[in-house]
Amino acid sequence: MSARELTVGAADAGERLDSMLAARLPELSRSAASALIRDGLVTVSGKRAKPSHRVREGERLTVDATASQTRSVDPEDMELDVVFRDEDIAVVDKPAGLVVHPAPGHWSGTLANAVLSAFPSAAEAGGADRPGIVHRLDKDTSGLIAIALSARGMKSLHRQITDREARRQYVALVRGDVQPYEGIIDAPIGRDPADRKRMSTFGVGARPARTMYRVVERYPGFSLVEATLETGRTHQIRVHFAATGHPVAGDATYGGPPVADLERHFLHACRLRVRLPSSGALLELEAPLPGDLERVLNRLRGISATPDNAGPPDGEEA
Repeated sequence: MSARELTVGAADAGERLDSMLAARLPELSRSAASALIRDGLVTVSGKRAKPSHRVREGERLTVDATASQTRSVDPEDMELDVVFRDEDIAVVDKPAGLVVHPAPGHWSGTLANAVLSAFPSAAEAGGADRPGIVHRLDKDTSGLIAIALSARGMKSLHRQITDREARRQYVALVRGDVQPYEGIIDAPIGRDPADRKRMSTFGVGARPARTMYRVVERYPGFSLVEATLETGRTHQIRVHFAATGHPVAGDATYGGPPVADLERHFLHACRLRVRLPSSGALLELEAPLPGDLERVLNRLRGISATPDNAGPPDGEEA
């Protein structure tokens, strides 16, 4: 990534400098942005600043990553389930357990390593540590993720996500009887001040976050929901449902109940809708539930399934 000039807009005012850079420059993770700032490679209206600096509308940022020590990604020949590819983007069905991009403790064996091997052009669509990576899925979340294979693809996908034109839908099994049948969880998300590995609706530097949901099935002690992201904050679905008293099953980080034979949280990116950068045509893809999640549902359905009456009774409003 070469030097970049950015101007702080009204929507970014009040954000931490490192958080804003990670949001505006998809090739940078927040940790990489912080490292650049500490190394003096980011200036705010011509002056050095700290990663925690709260940006103000109108400030001019200069980001010079040409001298950064970002750890580059090595291509690794790994199996990928590619469900779509053209000259600008690819869509991959990511398995649970696969880290998306390198970080301390995971410098190899990541989706980014596999992408660079399968799609060498992705190196031109992102930074040295995040080739083609536009959005993320948590390590233990499975499902569809879009990858930029060209500069045009990166710009288009980033714009579609920023403008909320892209649609990302998930299926989650959560604790309890979710009421109402459908709704919107609107609560800001920031870093948990007591544990930096967690996020919280009362966190530091909280940013607006909205999750739309509807109940698909109900079982004793659980609800199966479809959740659609209107924003894309870290751990958003997990944090939002935990905050409402319905944590995701198997999610020990946010208090989710354990489920027999489930070794991760029950969260799957099932649908993705984006427009192709080349033509503007609408691309809609769907990924079926992986076997481990399907087995959990089959067992619950054997106890008591209500797939067709999850919503309100006839004659009542949702």
